[in-house]
Amino acid sequence: MKHNILVVEDDKGLQKHLKELLLSNDYVVKVASDESTTLAYGEKYNPDLVVLDLSPATRNEMLCEELKKKASELPIIILAEKNEINMTSETHFCADDYILKPLIDEEFLTRIKIRLHKHESAEVVLRLADLELNTQTLEVNRGGKAIQLTPQEFKLLHYLMSNKGKILSRAMILSRIWMYSSDIETRVVDVYIGYLRKKIDGEFEKKLIHSIRGFGYVIKE
Repeated sequence: MKHNILVVEDDKGLQKHLKELLLSNDYVVKVASDESTTLAYGEKYNPDLVVLDLSPATRNEMLCEELKKKASELPIIILAEKNEINMTSETHFCADDYILKPLIDEEFLTRIKIRLHKHESAEVVLRLADLELNTQTLEVNRGGKAIQLTPQEFKLLHYLMSNKGKILSRAMILSRIWMYSSDIETRVVDVYIGYLRKKIDGEFEKKLIHSIRGFGYVIKE
């Protein structure tokens, strides 16, 4: 079965290039350049993945949120110039990946394959000891008690639980959750790990989130 990809790009030249590239690699492609068309296509064609351009001339940061509200598991890959990446942007709370311009075709296609594979093989409910995270309802509970997380905290916990038992460096976490490279200040990771620990481990004798000195963090029993 061919995968259906929605490309949201207002640059006609890049839009044409991406459409032809994807079609030549056996994808079904729809293109849109504005919010209303994107949302309409999202409902009508039920895409397997969205490629979303991030541009100062668009409202695509809000559009990313709207797409996720309608389909929380829909993979979204952001296209952006380096100077358009903003750590405080809501886009980073909902996007699954990002690619900096100018695009390298091979990297672009590889990222799409990775996201589609992860989407198809992803577990709905992740479990570790008495901790559960539901990727569809966005609910988290431990020992039967509901835990309220912010979007950043949820995404961080999901990343940890998807890699349970594996040590994740601060740079890895920063790049995956906040879409930043390792040369950016990494203490934001420590801050959010602290927030998460208070909610996930604070009231429980058995701690699940562990620091590995000199390396990073791991979630394990």
